[in-house]
Formats: sequence, C-alpha cells, structure tokens
Amino acid sequence: MEVKNNAQRSYDEVLIEDGFYVLKFQNEEDGSVNYSREINKRFIQFYFCLKGSGTFSFNQGSYSLNVTEENSLLLYNTQLDLPLNLKLEPKSSMVSVVMTLRKFHSLFTAEADYIPFLSTDNKEKKYYAQEPFSPSIAVILSQIINYNLHPSIKALYVKGKIYELIALYFNKSPNADIEQCPYLADEENVKKIKRAKEIILANMAEPPTLTELASEIGLSLKRLKEGFKQIYGDSVYSFLFDHKMDYAKSLLETGQYNVNEIGLKVGYSTASHFIAAFKKKYNTTPKKYLMALAGS
Repeated sequence: MEVKNNAQRSYDEVLIEDGFYVLKFQNEEDGSVNYSREINKRFIQFYFCLKGSGTFSFNQGSYSLNVTEENSLLLYNTQLDLPLNLKLEPKSSMVSVVMTLRKFHSLFTAEADYIPFLSTDNKEKKYYAQEPFSPSIAVILSQIINYNLHPSIKALYVKGKIYELIALYFNKSPNADIEQCPYLADEENVKKIKRAKEIILANMAEPPTLTELASEIGLSLKRLKEGFKQIYGDSVYSFLFDHKMDYAKSLLETGQYNVNEIGLKVGYSTASHFIAAFKKKYNTTPKKYLMALAGS
C-alpha cells in the first residue's frame, strides 16, 4: 500500500505482522502536510493525536473530521473502504494503529461483548468514535514516537507498546483498581509536565528558571527535564523558543505591531536580540520576512 506525502522524513510505518500496521506522522514544518494511503474495508483504524491537530477527509473531501491534541479517533466500516486522507497541521504528531478486523477480533475473543462495536448487532455496521485519551496513553504514544532502538528490535518494541495502548484505550471500567494501576505515577507526572508547559507559555516574556518551574509543579529538576523531553520531544527552553518565534511571526503577519513591540511581547529587551533570535529560527530577519509577505 503506497503512502504519498510531501515530507517523507515525518512519516514512518512499522509492519507488526501481516494485516497489522503502526503509522507515525510528525510534522515539524511551518506548513501543513498531506498524507494519503489506501486502506480497505477489512481494516479498523485508530488515530491518536499527541500534539497539534489533523483533519481527515472522506468521499473526495465532502466530509471531514478534525482530531485535536490529546484526542483519538476510531474508524471502521465493513461496507466501504476508508482510505487515509490526512492533513496534518504544523508542529503536530499523530500515531495510528491499523489492523484487520479479524486480527482485532482475535485480541478480544473472550471479551467481545465488552467492546460495543464487536457485538453481533454491530458487526455489519459502520462505527466511529472520537474522544479524549488519558495521560497514561499519552506516555505510551510519546514512547512510540521518540524511541531510539536497534532496528532489529523495533517491531517487537512497537508491538508491545501497541498492545499496551489498545488495552488502556478499552479500559473504560469505572471500577478499575486505581491503586494497582502501574501507570498512576506516570499519569500524575504527565499532568505535572503539562502544567509546566502551561506555565512557561503563560509567562513566555519572563519565564521561570527550570529550578523554579520544577518546584512549582512538584517534580525534581531531573524529572522535569526528562519528562518534558519525553512528552514534547524537546527541552523546556527549546520548546519555549520555538513557541515564542511562532507567536512573533504571527504578530508580524497582523501588521499591528513593530519589531520592537513584538520583541518585548516575547521577552527580548532589545530589538537586536529579537532579530538575532528570529533569524536563527527562520533564516531571515523580521523586516525581510515582512517584505516577502508584502510581495507575495
């Protein structure tokens, strides 16, 4: 099955076994990226948006579904092929699990009645579900996106993580023994790391030091650094720098502020420091960027 996209480096496909794929989409570009892939009606599709957002189009664009950060989408239709047509927005990442219905049924042979769309009444119907996912799932998705392993064990590692992911996705029981949940510590840490992100973005002009940030969220400095890198794929200050430059660029595009004003809004006391930072990120100065906009 062919995958078409205009940024091959941001796409990876892992064949777990026949009829069972894992797809990873990452777009760190400044513009959106389009992907297309043939997927026929034998397959059930899960999509998990870890960062940013993406839009799925169906029936030649006549119908679309938007999936945003920390949300999932489940699709299957036994009567109609549902090929992948995904527009992934800038600074976004998504993980997909695609497997045949036969393979999926084999995972839940004894628990078919527990999964709504596996029931006899629904076996010939189309089904889709869109919902937020838990912090524990976010941890697994980050591990799938950011692992660095020898190629020979890549499929085995991803397969283990995907089984873990599917199990947690369907763990909807309100009576689950929380105290025995091995992901509780991770869930709490993920919440704290996300709080750290909120703090630095809300105070981007005068961000706290890493020591202050760690103290505020209740994590050690080491855990903050490691956790932030695991979830967001970057260090705290590198993540903040990219956000500040993206925000500065959007302010420039409005035409409502001059370079000095924008520099101050994103935390640079002098225009020269802001210009140097902008050039480091975009390989051009704010002035030249505005001139290019005016000429386009």
